[in-house]
Amino acid sequence: MKTLLNIIWLVFGGFWLALGYFAAGIVCCVLIVTIPWGIASFRIAAYTLWPFGRTVVDKPGSGNVFTLLGNVIWLLVAGIWIAIGHVVTAFAMAITIIGIPLAIANLKLIPVSLMPLGKQIVPSNRPFASNYR
Repeated sequence: MKTLLNIIWLVFGGFWLALGYFAAGIVCCVLIVTIPWGIASFRIAAYTLWPFGRTVVDKPGSGNVFTLLGNVIWLLVAGIWIAIGHVVTAFAMAITIIGIPLAIANLKLIPVSLMPLGKQIVPSNRPFASNYR
């Protein structure tokens, strides 16, 4: 079922959302100082391409002031625009009955699009991020 949902997701919006994350990552990597945001953006782009069967959790020990400051900078520069893209795509997906689970998944991506630093993407069958290093 996850594979079917991922294929439908990819065709009806996941590709374009991942492209947005990828573009933001390229811009961040061109500006040398913002490479950490670029890496986070590429990581989320891969997650956005194939989201079902994986989940986002907080990295252990990532709650420091630098992560918070980095997330605030990301929020102002790119996070708001990508979150708006998620809301628009979720609305378009929710129009059909088949698209409702996709819209819910799209809305679950909004927090990570707003605050990507300090997050880790893990398979959803394993609830604890400490198993992945």
